[in-house]
Amino acid sequence: MILPSVAWQSLLSRKNTAILTFLSLTVSIVVLLSIEHIRLQAKESFNRTISGVDLIVGAPSGPLNLLLYSVFRMGSPANNINYTSFTTLEKRQLVDWAIPISLGDSHQGFRVIGTNNNYFTHYRYGKKQSLKFEHGGEFSSLFNVVIGADVARNLNYNLGDKVVIAHGIGNTSFTKHAQAPFVVSGILATTGTPVDKSVHVSLGAIEAIHLPPSSLKALIKDPEAIPPTPKSITAIMLKLKSKLSTFGLQREINNDQTDRLMAVLPGVAMAELWSLMATGENVLRIIAVLVLISSLFGLTTMLLASMNERQTEIAVLRMLGASPVTLLLLVLLEAIILVSLAIMMSIVVLTLALYSLEAWLAAEFGLFLSGDIFTMELMRLIFMIFIATLVVPLLPGISAYKQALHIQLSST
Repeated sequence: MILPSVAWQSLLSRKNTAILTFLSLTVSIVVLLSIEHIRLQAKESFNRTISGVDLIVGAPSGPLNLLLYSVFRMGSPANNINYTSFTTLEKRQLVDWAIPISLGDSHQGFRVIGTNNNYFTHYRYGKKQSLKFEHGGEFSSLFNVVIGADVARNLNYNLGDKVVIAHGIGNTSFTKHAQAPFVVSGILATTGTPVDKSVHVSLGAIEAIHLPPSSLKALIKDPEAIPPTPKSITAIMLKLKSKLSTFGLQREINNDQTDRLMAVLPGVAMAELWSLMATGENVLRIIAVLVLISSLFGLTTMLLASMNERQTEIAVLRMLGASPVTLLLLVLLEAIILVSLAIMMSIVVLTLALYSLEAWLAAEFGLFLSGDIFTMELMRLIFMIFIATLVVPLLPGISAYKQALHIQLSST
């Protein structure tokens, strides 16, 4: 037990250099652990952009394209599908619920989503969190609109404000449906997902604003009039009563001859999409590792620089009976103490930062980061840091060993 005490006292005797090395190690380990934790959590958060949906159905255009425009509101569908396909699937015994999605319009750069009230009831994100209204509620009349948190914040909208949507998905449009303005009936709470940047209207309203002017005016004057039934929609989100029926229904939908349909598993498609970002992910990991390596070299430099200053200390320890191996272990122990303290400090700093910024990161960037960093992957990473700690200080340790041998030979 005397060796750890000697190592600690030796570090205290060089406290200025030791503190700088400790801070350098702490910063590098925080960077490495935070990048790895954010990488793992971002991947999980990305996969939870939508949850609770077993199948997404749309026109054949590739799984990634279907996922991008139906979930992330990016890109455009190659074709629409018949509305009758939605009603048929919704009535299937295997289906628990179905959400229709219709795209093609926008409002000042924000995508307009045609859907029904099932969207607000069943749509899930994150850890199966449901959509919540910050103000107001879902559609109660034909020309109601429900807007996401970012839309309300950026355009300064409140309940009762009028919204004019435009044809197309560009930021600037010359074809506006000004004759049928919508009224904001609900503002959704922040989710950190594409829902925040979406403008939601009913399927009937989407169909109505594309009617001839005379038919549209008649519909506006008569609030009790039945809105027209859509002829086509963009996609369908399905939740099945049993997970076991997912692949069977997917195969059946893909082989349907009445309408050209494609059903994809959102989890599989998201994993494929995430794999496309592997290069950037690996670059971040390499940068973090290089930061750690540079800090470990700094640790080695400190220990080597101290060897010349410690000749008297080594000579005294040799006179007290310390063997060359003991001095080698002493140098390694000093490195282990510094790295152990740096790792503990890094864990504390990272945990406090994650718990403090958890709500902000979820709201602003859609990153649902857990404050619990004690995962198997991070524990494995910490173990690798310890292994590196044992390898890197070998050079100054061997230097101390040689000095001890030299003192022994000189004394003989």
